[in-house]
Amino acid sequence: MPCFPSGTCAFFLRPVSRPRLGSFPNRVRYPLTNYTFGTKEPLYEKDSSVAARFQRMREEFDKIGMRRTVEGVLIVHEHRLPHVLLLQLGTTFFKLPGGELNPGEDEVEGLKRLMTEILGRQDGVLQDWVIDDCIGNWWRPNFEPPQYPYIPAHITKPKEHKKLFLVQLQEKALFAVPKNYKLVAAPLFELYDNAPGYGPIISSLPQLLSRFNFIYN
Repeated sequence: MPCFPSGTCAFFLRPVSRPRLGSFPNRVRYPLTNYTFGTKEPLYEKDSSVAARFQRMREEFDKIGMRRTVEGVLIVHEHRLPHVLLLQLGTTFFKLPGGELNPGEDEVEGLKRLMTEILGRQDGVLQDWVIDDCIGNWWRPNFEPPQYPYIPAHITKPKEHKKLFLVQLQEKALFAVPKNYKLVAAPLFELYDNAPGYGPIISSLPQLLSRFNFIYN
């Protein structure tokens, strides 16, 4: 290592390759027609009403603390336009597949369990769920419907933390949908800025997904 006359040493470092600024991570997506959808027995919510849901949340918060939920974002394409797979209950309620984690349960393993419970096939063949990036965090500050993509400044004990994960689908797959739900493919342009139709979380997906470069096979 050569030294300069002042006695200081010069360190010659090998350049480190870095991702190009402004580059988008690639994600491969397959057409909706690659997937087969069957049905299975109905899957009912734990709570019979919104009031019952918040009452159970309040009781569980006193025992185990903040509720943790995870949801999967499944992307397919039609005519090279990305669509999100949503569960539809009735005529106006839409949700992402997912649900509550058990106390101490790992987020990724818990989401795999929930995806299997909701969309897993009935013939005993296990679906290989590939859980990708976490693309969003939402918090519920109180025992009330509003959720936010941040913790409000005056809140020290949020009541629920919800994480959204991108799920990488296989090239072909069979899904079994509970009979009381419909699985719909909603295009991003329909979700964008459409909180009245889909709620604030689902309608935010176009912005959250804009950092990816989708490759359509």
